[in-house]
Amino acid sequence: MSYSEANVIAGGLAHIPIIVGVFGFIQSFILKRTQTKVNDKTSQASPSTPEKKPTSAPPAPAKTVKKQAHANVPVNTYKPKTPFIGTVKENYSLLKEGAIGRVHHITFDLANGDPLLKYVEGQSIGIIPAGEDAKGKPLKIRLYSIASTRHGDDFKGDTVSLCVRQLQYEKDGQTIDGVCSTYLCDIKPGDKVKITGPVGKEMLLPDNEDANIIMLATGTGIAPMRAYLRKMFEPSERQKNNWNYKGNAWLFMGAPKTENLLYDSDFEHYKSQFPNNLRYTKAISREQKNSKGGRMYIQDRVLEHAEEIFSMIEDPKTHIYLCGLKGMEPGIDEAMNKAAASKGLKWDELRPQLKKQGRWHVETY
Repeated sequence: MSYSEANVIAGGLAHIPIIVGVFGFIQSFILKRTQTKVNDKTSQASPSTPEKKPTSAPPAPAKTVKKQAHANVPVNTYKPKTPFIGTVKENYSLLKEGAIGRVHHITFDLANGDPLLKYVEGQSIGIIPAGEDAKGKPLKIRLYSIASTRHGDDFKGDTVSLCVRQLQYEKDGQTIDGVCSTYLCDIKPGDKVKITGPVGKEMLLPDNEDANIIMLATGTGIAPMRAYLRKMFEPSERQKNNWNYKGNAWLFMGAPKTENLLYDSDFEHYKSQFPNNLRYTKAISREQKNSKGGRMYIQDRVLEHAEEIFSMIEDPKTHIYLCGLKGMEPGIDEAMNKAAASKGLKWDELRPQLKKQGRWHVETY
């Protein structure tokens, strides 16, 4: 997933603001209900004291959930002025015939790095496309979410993979191709590419094996989720990490058509092998209908399972992950404000509390 082309809605991410609004409602509902339980206990202890409804954001629970520090995470091993020169190992389309757009899975060989470019699940790398801009200067770096685990797709620990959608948009009646995304989709095995990073700690997985992980993805937003699921359920990964995932993982995946579902066969396989640990819910907007007869989006699936999601988020071991473009932030705030206000709460007070717990993982570009 590219971070720099934020002014264009790509990869089906346009409806994620509504998703976040739904989770704002869920978070607000849970915090409000927590306060109600406290009031109920107080009322039982002092029957003559009437129960009072909170007029603002409830206080933090007695047991504070500390945000994970994530020590020893590699950052900026290679910088823009001194990038690593990686070699393209493979580049293939992820789409089936009849799909919309162009999406590729691209793997780079890191074996000759000194030092080796190491990374962990949830991080990103930078790509400096070949060529110069109109002023004769080197093209700007673009960041992409990593789609592989730290051990790489071949489990040897010396490759990194990306999931890249070619960006296209209309300008003055002409179709414009994204510079870096087109460059990446077109490169061939053996080509040399300038790579920087890794960067990022916002989207890292918790260390505990019994954590619950809720994931929402559309289009190439699936990249970090693929890395998480491989770490959780790929047998070779479990053995190498000595990390046997025991929690409940739930992936909500959105796509316009069945042919646009990315890594679908892998996720179906994991679900068949670990039916008690993984749920996989799809929202295919051009093929499925929601309860109102409209197109089926992720937020519709979330609403269908609202009660179950409420129960999961009440557990302090539950983490929520979603990724998106920076252009969605105003929509997110608007949705969150409305959801919180409907419960008599204030989003600008709730947001720091949720973030402080380290269970709400959002990264926009």
